[in-house]
Amino acid sequence: MLEDTEQLVTELAPVVVDGGLNLLGALAILIVGWIAAKWLGKKTYNVTQKSGKIDKTISHFASQVVKTLIIIVTILAVLGKFGVQTASIIAVLGAATLAIGLALQGTLSNVAAGVMLLIFRPFKVDDAVTVAGHSGMIMEIGIFTTIMKTFDGIHMNIPNGKIWGSEVTNFSINPTRRHDLVFGIGYGDDMDKALALVKKVLDEDERILKEPAALVVISNLGDSSVDITARPWTKSADFWAVKWDVTKKVKEAFDANGVSIPFPQRDIHLYQQK
Repeated sequence: MLEDTEQLVTELAPVVVDGGLNLLGALAILIVGWIAAKWLGKKTYNVTQKSGKIDKTISHFASQVVKTLIIIVTILAVLGKFGVQTASIIAVLGAATLAIGLALQGTLSNVAAGVMLLIFRPFKVDDAVTVAGHSGMIMEIGIFTTIMKTFDGIHMNIPNGKIWGSEVTNFSINPTRRHDLVFGIGYGDDMDKALALVKKVLDEDERILKEPAALVVISNLGDSSVDITARPWTKSADFWAVKWDVTKKVKEAFDANGVSIPFPQRDIHLYQQK
């Protein structure tokens, strides 16, 4: 009986020792891999942020990708330590990834578009834009969607794929904007007087830039009016306030100085048949 026990111990000892060493080795690989994943993930985030040209969202995304890849490699190394054939696992993972990729083509295209938006940055948060047929303020740029608040207060989630594949008009990216204001006066009114009144209104508004200088000209002889076009420049943030204020003040100046603003008219001649 004693001899059988000794023989069993002799046979099991190498197996236990080998298994224990493998377990310790796997545990060491797991710990080192986990630490490396966290460190490299954080390092990736810090490096991308130091450039100053990459958005925090894409830095975070890149950090998570690096961390996930290292963890996957670590797990495969641990399984290999126990004699598991990792080649077959990699093949299965590859097939699963392909299947998931085909099933989520739209989602992946949105992710790719989100990355491109974050890299090239055609707009940023708080910009006023027109994208994918919608106009409003950008509230958030995500990996899958961009959140917009339209000018009438509607919350919208727009897939990044639609934005990247469409024209983007950014009203905020340039510091200044030009107005195109048109005022009609009657054919019987004094054109020089009307021009001077418009110029006076523009000169009195401190929000209108001196350079480039505002252009005020007779631009068109319409069916019912002589059109004056004013093209002042303002800061982008002042655009709408200046437009509304100048329109009101020009009307008040015309009224106070006897300059008429005509409405469309048509002369009708009646002939009596005998």
